[in-house]
Amino acid sequence: MSMLLERAGFRAFEIDERKANQPAPSLPAEDRRAPADPFLDLKARIHERLIHEIDMNRLAGQDPAVVRSQVEEASRALLAAEDVPMARQERLRLIGEIADEVLGLGPIQPLLDDPTISEVMVNAPDQIYFERNGVLHLSDKVFKDDAHILRVIEKIVAPLNRRIDERSPMVDARLPDGSRVNAIIPPLAIDSPVVTIRKFSREPYQVHDLIRFGTLTEEIVEVLKACITMRLNIIVSGGTGTGKTTLLNVLSSFIPGTERVVTIEDPAELQLRQRHVVRLETRPANIEGEGQITQRELVKNALRMRPDRIVVGEVRAGEAFDMLQAMNTGHDGSLTTVHANTPRDALSRVENMVLMAGLDLPAKAIREQVASAINLIVHLTRMKDGSRRVTHVTEIVGMESDTVTMQDIFVFQARGTDEHGRVLGGIRPTGLRPKFSERFEQYGVHLPGNLFEVGY
Repeated sequence: MSMLLERAGFRAFEIDERKANQPAPSLPAEDRRAPADPFLDLKARIHERLIHEIDMNRLAGQDPAVVRSQVEEASRALLAAEDVPMARQERLRLIGEIADEVLGLGPIQPLLDDPTISEVMVNAPDQIYFERNGVLHLSDKVFKDDAHILRVIEKIVAPLNRRIDERSPMVDARLPDGSRVNAIIPPLAIDSPVVTIRKFSREPYQVHDLIRFGTLTEEIVEVLKACITMRLNIIVSGGTGTGKTTLLNVLSSFIPGTERVVTIEDPAELQLRQRHVVRLETRPANIEGEGQITQRELVKNALRMRPDRIVVGEVRAGEAFDMLQAMNTGHDGSLTTVHANTPRDALSRVENMVLMAGLDLPAKAIREQVASAINLIVHLTRMKDGSRRVTHVTEIVGMESDTVTMQDIFVFQARGTDEHGRVLGGIRPTGLRPKFSERFEQYGVHLPGNLFEVGY
């Protein structure tokens, strides 16, 4: 077996039967454990042997499939030495799980590898949820205990020079494939360490995908494409997980390839296909609490980079003021997203974020800035069946007294649900013709004359 392990990229060692058969170290009584699994201790024991014997320098740079095959071969050898009776399928499953521990993120690695899953949520060792097609499911995967979850979190943050401990019990990170990770541990997370991973799509959704999902209609796509062409400033609003970034990515695809686009994100998720794109990303503070670069600083810097368009992944704080300034000073055609429950709420959120910039401005002056800078709000809602739909396309008209006036151009009209629980209905014109339609001829945009009429 020693030669087998060497061939698999591991240093040779002799199996110590007494050590191999020792029970796993006991855990504190308060450490939450998953339901008893007869193979959890065995898997932990073999995993511990592998990570101490693995020669990472020898494995580095090899094809991932070859490396996994080598790890599985070494696991098979160690498992044979344990001489524990088990069925062939159980043995294969255990070998695969050990490889996931060594090379990936343990029990959740198969969920991350599944292209149909969009989000993975670890609430406790025995509570791993995942989202598929907008619906949450409880996985049959489990961690051994809280300490097992903490080891996986450490595996994520260590290469990024980040830390998570009692002094810093929350962390945001990104996996090598771009997936976004948030982790929070006790004492802030009362019951167990919690991990939330929003997966990064290797092949971002295109406009035809959103039409197929029912998020958009062909008519709305034509209107939004015209708005991008006419360089309207657009906000995509919606609640958490409604698909704002996905829609922003699709809208950005309508920007002509001849323009210079600067994107600003925290973290970077957009996947623009144009040739002339400059991507900027915020930087968190280091372990010493220094070196942070905020979105506001990046927006200010972007204005010095001769952008034709500025795309901010999401405005969250004082950068909203700088974004409005940019929109009002010749950088029209800008795009961003904001968390909000309604289009009107989106404007209130922007107003509050401008106040976070620390400027002593009266509310009316801020609203005037908002009314003159923002042209259109596209609002997304996640329906009770898990589907994401554009429910409002709302134009900002101007100011009346101290109030920003707006009008809905398109609104989603629900018609109940079918026998499978799917929400029926669609987005329909309200009959109001937008003020921006006056710019159609100026930009050579041609849309059906009755597109905005009720019943179209």
